[in-house]
Amino acid sequence: MLGALLFVHPALLLSSVTRKIQESSLPPNSGLQTAAKALGGEDVYAADRPNELSPVVKNFPSRVYVPNSDSATVDVIDPATYQVVDHFSVGRLPQHIVPSYDLKTLWVLDDQGYALAKINPATAKPEKTVSVDDPYNLYFTPDGTEAIVVAEALHRLDFRDAQTMKLKFTLETPCDGVNHLDYSADGSYFIASCEFDGKLLKVETSSRKILATIQLDKPAMPQDVRLSPDAKVFYIADMAANGVHVIDGDNFSVLGFLKTGTGAHGILISRDSKLMYISNRGEGSVSVIDLETGRITTKWRFPHGGSPDMGGISADGKVMWLSGRYHAEVYAIDLQTGKLLARIPVGKGPHGLCVYPQPGRYSLGHTGLFR
Repeated sequence: MLGALLFVHPALLLSSVTRKIQESSLPPNSGLQTAAKALGGEDVYAADRPNELSPVVKNFPSRVYVPNSDSATVDVIDPATYQVVDHFSVGRLPQHIVPSYDLKTLWVLDDQGYALAKINPATAKPEKTVSVDDPYNLYFTPDGTEAIVVAEALHRLDFRDAQTMKLKFTLETPCDGVNHLDYSADGSYFIASCEFDGKLLKVETSSRKILATIQLDKPAMPQDVRLSPDAKVFYIADMAANGVHVIDGDNFSVLGFLKTGTGAHGILISRDSKLMYISNRGEGSVSVIDLETGRITTKWRFPHGGSPDMGGISADGKVMWLSGRYHAEVYAIDLQTGKLLARIPVGKGPHGLCVYPQPGRYSLGHTGLFR
C-alpha cells in the first residue's frame, strides 16, 4: 500500500520562479499546496531545495544552535569547523530553538522559565525575552498571523499574536503531553501528538476546534509529526512503539506502521524530498526511508552508541545535525554515506537544536518546519 504513495519531484524547482516566490512570504490565508504548485509541482517542501535561501536569511552566519535543557544554556556551533564558538545561559529547561514565521528571529523555548528568549540570527547573539506560559514547543499558523505555544505541562495550545506574543485564545487539549504537530497541505487543519497517553489530535486551524482524536495501540508514545512531501499522509514517530505510524490525515485513520528502531523520536525530510530520516534515540541510530516505496532502505548506527534526538539538515542538504540527548553531545552525519563526521561536546541534556539558516520561504515552527 505504501509503495503506491507516489509524488512529484519537479525538475524546475531551481528556476527563477522559485527565487521570485522566495522573495516574499506566503500571502495571508493562502493554501500551502497552492503555494507549492506555484513553485512547479505538488511537493509541499518545494521551497526547501539545497541552498535556496530566502533573501531574508542569506547573509546570516551558518550556525547550529543547541539548547541544553539540563544545564539551561545554549551552545552555538560553527558547522564549518565543528567547534563551539559561543555559549550563554537561558532561564530554566530550554527545550527547542524555533525560527519565527518571518525567518528573522530564533526563539529559545525556556519551558520552566515561562519565557521565549530571542536570538538575533544576523549576529548569533541573544537579545530580549518575552514572557509566555510553559513554552515546550512553538509553531505558527500558515498565514503567519498567530503563534501556537505548545504548553505541554498545562495541557494547552495557546494561540498568540505571532509578533507580540500576546495571548489571543487558549485551547484545552483532552490528552496528556501534547508536544509536536504539522499541517495539512492546505493548512486547514493540523495533527498534534500527545506523548504521555498515546493520543493524536486533529485540530481545525481557523476555528481552533478539536475535530477528532485517535488512541494509538499501546505501547504508544508519539513524538515528532511530519507531513509527507506529496501531502497524502502524516508520519508520527513513536518512542514506545519503536517506529513510525502512517496516518491518513483527511480521514484521520491509521494506515500502517514502519518499525525503525528503539526510541524513534525525530523526523527529517531530505532536501530533494525523496528520503525521510528517523532518529532512534534509544539505540543510537538513524533509519532511512525511501518515500516513493515506503520502505526502510538502511540504518546508520553510531559507533559506540548515542542518543540522537531532534535536529536539522544543512542548507546544502549534505549534513544532518542531531542532538545527543543523554550524552551531552551533538552529532554531524554525512547524508551520502551515513558516516558520523563529528561528535561535539555540549551542555547537559541537548534537545531541539536548530540549524540556521535553512532554505524555505517561511517557518511553521519546531526546529525547522519550512515551506
